[in-house]
Parts: sequence; structure tokens; C-alpha cells
Amino acid sequence: MFFTKSKMPSAQDALPGRADAMPVPERHFVNGNRLKAPFPEGLATAMFGLGCFWGAEKLFWQIPGVYSTQVGYAAGLTPNPTYPEVCGGLTGHNEVVRIHFDPAKVTFDALLRKFWEGHDPTQGMRQGGDSGTQYRSGVYVFSDAQRRAAEVSKTAYGKALGVEGYGTITTEIIVAPIFYYAEDYHQQYLAKSPGGYCGHGGTSVVCPAFSAS
Repeated sequence: MFFTKSKMPSAQDALPGRADAMPVPERHFVNGNRLKAPFPEGLATAMFGLGCFWGAEKLFWQIPGVYSTQVGYAAGLTPNPTYPEVCGGLTGHNEVVRIHFDPAKVTFDALLRKFWEGHDPTQGMRQGGDSGTQYRSGVYVFSDAQRRAAEVSKTAYGKALGVEGYGTITTEIIVAPIFYYAEDYHQQYLAKSPGGYCGHGGTSVVCPAFSAS
């Protein structure tokens, strides 16, 4: 059977996975806040896919008002996958960063701005030199309000990118699926390995029409 990592696997072809969740530390390596539930009351959640999750996570943990970031796998078919399984292309999962943030200190719109400007959302099943379903662009929403904000910003950035000669945005916007933690060494990877691969240069396109307050 011919298979390409840039095409989503069918349910029949997807790996079976496992019941046990990936063990990860209780605390965030950078800020010492919780990496696992329970999280403090009053926080909101966001989740994005924008290429390799090492650089993606660093974009968000530096934002004031972000309490915790976690990297993992989502929007695929295989429960509790491993990194080699995801890289093999038979899980359908995306590499994602999940963000717990204080909405009184940072808005979801501000996180969306960082998302759009932190990668090229027109590349389909790849990001830069990284190719495969795990590198696709995605916004995974936790409420109707998040969906509306994501759609409005997608339209605004689509116009701005078009003016600069980029193609059509390929970002998927869907209800947040189950989040599966990635392995311990992936969590806050670029803080543990400062010289590690990042791969997040973005498009350098700023969209004045989208106001992130």
C-alpha cells in the first residue's frame, strides 16, 4: 500500500495506540507552574498547531498572562501516541501547544495574533522544511467565542497574506480534540536545550485589520 506522511491516515490504517497516558512532570520547567491538572480556577485554555512544537511552545510561554504551556499531540486517531509513531505518519495527530492563560491579563485575540504571525499558515501539511500531517496549521477552539475570533482573524490575515503574495490559508479550525501529552523531554524543550532546533520565523506579515486587545 502506498502511503505518504502528508496525507491523513484512515481509521483502518491508524496505529492502535495505548490506554496509558504519557508520564510528564507536575511542574513547568520554565516558570514552575503546574504542567498537569488541577490548574488554578479562572484560567482559560487555548490550543494551536503551528509546526514543530518546540518553537511553538516558546512563542507562548514568554507572553505575560500565560500561566502554563504544554506540548502534545491532538486532532488525530491514535490514543496516547509516542513521538516516533506521530513522526511515522500513521496517527493523524498534529504537534500542538496547549496554553492555560489568565484572560484578565492576556486575551485570546492576543494569542491568535502570536499564532498567525509565528508561522506560515499557507503551507498545508508542512511548515518550512518539516513535512507531514503533524506540522499542519490548526486552531482548536474551546468555545463558540473562540471559534468566532479564530474565523475573523483567519479572514483578516488571509487578506494581509494575499497582499504580500502568499497563498490561501490552510489552517483548520475545529473543536478542541483530546490532548495527549508529548514525552517529558519535549516539554519546554528549548529551555532545556537553548541551542535546539526552533523553526519559527513566521511570515513577517502584520495585520493591522485584526486588533488583538
